[in-house]
Amino acid sequence: MLFSERLKQLPSASHLAALHLLGADGQVLATIENKPGQTGSMVVYAALAALYGGRITPQAATLGLEWYAEHVADAQAHPGKHPNIDRLLAWAQGSESFAVQAVAA
Repeated sequence: MLFSERLKQLPSASHLAALHLLGADGQVLATIENKPGQTGSMVVYAALAALYGGRITPQAATLGLEWYAEHVADAQAHPGKHPNIDRLLAWAQGSESFAVQAVAA
């Protein structure tokens, strides 16, 4: 399934302004904002957090990569071009999980 088709199946995140991804120490590692170029990633990460108890686990990261579909190959070919996919690629190979903190719109 293409990424654009997957996004239509995921819950809306219009009620969110952003998501903060937190490290084990509670510090913000990254922020995904609800703005052009990031909204799709925010929807993916919000849906993953909802399915995995507010966290991005290695299993959640693996599922997220499935959802990003055709964009994963581009991210692998061009590291840094898709930082939200790069993050999931790394997290899927690890053992840590990362908290997701929603910022209401």
